[in-house]
Parts: sequence; structure tokens; C-alpha cells
Amino acid sequence: MTLVKHELKQGFKALAIWTAAIGFFIVICVFMYPEMKGEMEGVSDMFASMGAFTAAFGMDKLNFGTMIGFYAIECGNILGIGGAFFAAIIGVSVLAKEEKERTAEFLLTHPVSRNSIITQKLLSVMLQIVFMNVVIYLLAVSSIAMIGEEVLWKEVSLLHLANFLVQAELAGICFGVSAFLKRNGLGIGIGIAAMMYFLNIVANLTESAEMLKYLTPFGYADSADIVTNVSLDGKMIACGMVLLFIGVLTAYQIYNKKDIQ
Repeated sequence: MTLVKHELKQGFKALAIWTAAIGFFIVICVFMYPEMKGEMEGVSDMFASMGAFTAAFGMDKLNFGTMIGFYAIECGNILGIGGAFFAAIIGVSVLAKEEKERTAEFLLTHPVSRNSIITQKLLSVMLQIVFMNVVIYLLAVSSIAMIGEEVLWKEVSLLHLANFLVQAELAGICFGVSAFLKRNGLGIGIGIAAMMYFLNIVANLTESAEMLKYLTPFGYADSADIVTNVSLDGKMIACGMVLLFIGVLTAYQIYNKKDIQ
């Protein structure tokens, strides 16, 4: 597990910055709610009349006047976008950086198989994602309790679980992409996360594109659907886990055969 510890130590600064930034904005949004609570009913009515824009972000299904409705839209988007970008970035760079930073020769001369290298790097990525989500979850429920609002544990927990699965799926897909790269794939990782996010928006805009929800992890992390149904869509999650598995399997197959310079 030496490589896992090395990866965690090397990536701790970035992990701390991303976790602090996302957690900070979520806490600020929660603390803003009491001041805005009285005006939220009017905001809900305004958004309800905005047609396609409202449907794209699920705001037609939620009541901004409630804590959970406000949290689902405001904080859900912060965690959804921020967490997805972080997961994609660390997933797409973890294998490719050995060639970019010219450390592959040093790493591969050690008595460790390529399968072990891949496994330990994947584990380090997932551990970072778990750490970030646990810290943010604790900050979220603590801040809701601090403003005197009831914590709807099931709804909040499902929202955070869905976003954790989104991040795990994106990390898995980008991990597979990383095996093909010989240099930093930062832009590719961000591009994949952004593409998945906008696919979900398109799927929300029109019923004819609804099947796109099965291709993007944001389909089962739709805050409005989670709060309304108080459940996650098992079929969409299953499709997402298949894509995660394909990404990881691809990484093993390509990296084991790759001529690493």
C-alpha cells in the first residue's frame, strides 16, 4: 500500500482545497437561507413560469420556500458540479502523470506489477472522493442544524449519496481515459464532466432526449427527482456502474499493454 499512501500524500493539498471550497460555499448557502426564507415563495412562482429553463434544472418540481427545496437546488448544484470536476481531474491524471512527470521509469523498476500499480492508484482516487464527500456531508448537516432547521436525513443523505456515485462514475471513466494519455489530461477530464452535465440538461428539456439520462451520471443525481420521490433510480445507477466498470477494465487492459516511455 506504499503507492496508495504516496498518492494520498501527493494529492492532499488539492483535495483539501477542493473540499474546503465546496464545503465553504455549501455552508454559506445554508446560512443565507433564513434571510431569504420569506422571499422564496415569490422566487418559486417566478421560476415556475420560466418554461424550459425551469425544467432544465428541475426547479418546477421544488419549493424554494422549504429548506430541502432550497438546499437541493443551490447546494446540490455546487456539490454536483464541483465534485464532478474534482473527480474527473484526479481520475484522468493519476495514470498519465507518470509519463508526463517522467517518473514512470523509477516506478516500474520496483518489484511491483502493473496490476498492483493500477489497483493502488484507483484506490487512492476513490479514497479521496470518499474523504471529500464525508467532510462535506458533515458540514452540510451541521450547518442546517445550526440555523435551526430540521434535517431531513433521508432526503439529504440520498442527495449526497447520488453525488458520490456521480463522482465515482466520472472518476472511473476518466481513469480509463488516463491509461491512453502520455501527458496531463486536465482539459479532457473537465470536458468529460461538463459534457455529462449538459447531456442531463438536454434530457430535462425534451422528452425525446430523456434516454440520455441513462448515459450521464447526472441523470440519477437530479435533485428535484430525489427530493420528490425520496429515492434513487436503480436502473440509471446500474447503467452508471456499468460505465464505471468499463472505464476501470479499460485502464487495466490498456496500461498493462502500453509502451510506457
